[in-house]
Amino acid sequence: MFDAANARRLMVEGQVRTADVNDTDLLDAMATVPREAFLPPALAPLAYLDNDIQIAKGRALLRPMMLAKLIQAARLNVGDRVLDVACGTGYSSAVLSKLAGSVVALEEDAELARRAKEALAAVGANAVEVAIGPLTAGWAAGGPYDVVLFNGSAEIVPEAFASQLKPDGRLLAVFGRAPATKGVIFHCVEGRLAGRPIFDGAARLLPGFAAPQSFVF
Repeated sequence: MFDAANARRLMVEGQVRTADVNDTDLLDAMATVPREAFLPPALAPLAYLDNDIQIAKGRALLRPMMLAKLIQAARLNVGDRVLDVACGTGYSSAVLSKLAGSVVALEEDAELARRAKEALAAVGANAVEVAIGPLTAGWAAGGPYDVVLFNGSAEIVPEAFASQLKPDGRLLAVFGRAPATKGVIFHCVEGRLAGRPIFDGAARLLPGFAAPQSFVF
């Protein structure tokens, strides 16, 4: 029989803490939020594997260690407002809601958004608002944000989000072209996003954030 509580503990201790994640509030949040609640019952036994988990064509829940490293780098405060881009079925939003004041969970796939609303309600994540719209446009109506978190990777700098950040806001994403991708923290400098790599990492490329193809002669 699948022991979710024990699997969750092993995930935190064996995958997250060992990846230099030492924020105790974040570790507690990941030890509390039931990741299996954000997957179909048939996939529940896979919830705590050290991998991305596919939730729709081209979409996945981030590997737990990768999500944790991005969130830790955001240095969340209890009053922060967060935009969770490509929230999928809502797991990342539920974790963020334990650490921030409010969370907007942005999803462009209507079916994933529906599943996110149901799962978030089931785990009592009442500080999360699910918004449906293009990922590339962000969600200006809910901003400005202290933190924007990308649940996936981007090959292009997401400049549309610069105007949605507060002056001291930060955007976290896996950035670059595979295999040379890194976790990057962006800040808004004179109206443009400027990024600084903070760790090596990989994630599934989000729709709309691929770099244009170039010809090679």
